[in-house]
Amino acid sequence: MENDGIITGEDGQGRCFWHGGLDDYRRYHDEEWGRPVKDDFRLFEKICLEGFQSGLSWLTILRKRENFRAAFAGFDFDKIARFNEDDVGRLVADPGIIRHRGKIVSTINNARRAVEMRDEFGSLAYYFWRFEPPAGDRPEVMDLATLLANPTTPTSVRLSKDLKKRGWTFVGPTTVYAFMQAMGLVNDHLAGCFCQPEVDRLRAEFKRP
Repeated sequence: MENDGIITGEDGQGRCFWHGGLDDYRRYHDEEWGRPVKDDFRLFEKICLEGFQSGLSWLTILRKRENFRAAFAGFDFDKIARFNEDDVGRLVADPGIIRHRGKIVSTINNARRAVEMRDEFGSLAYYFWRFEPPAGDRPEVMDLATLLANPTTPTSVRLSKDLKKRGWTFVGPTTVYAFMQAMGLVNDHLAGCFCQPEVDRLRAEFKRP
């Protein structure tokens, strides 16, 4: 890794350091991370998986993501909201996911809160994109020092507090900021990463909900 946090791949492209040269992680970096999302199920999936990731690496979760999708009904929160204690038992026994009872129960709780949010705002996307920070609140250049120094932001703190007030769990400011980074509410690809201008373009073209 260079001092600027950029790794140059065999294809000659500079990328953010954190993919570590791993094929699946690199695909996630290149094809998903930071691209704006307004699909409610994807937004719900991501904020739940960020909760599961707490204390672990995202790579661990990424490699189990298909198992999570199968176990949690494709993260259809209307379906998950109807899960009961039998489902909790099934999930705790599922070796394909993270068998943390508290995080499993949290996902079911958050599905019920997501139904309430959808009913109040029309969509999860509309709610979450209200927290997109204005350009003036963003650093002029996203360099490595800035990225590492800011695991949370004032906006992620506000969003975390609002979610907790609404009864969501496992949604601390760091978890919420990782969600914002991944779902494109901010563009935290480093300067020098080939994805950075592409994500800027996608965000400029994105129709906010």
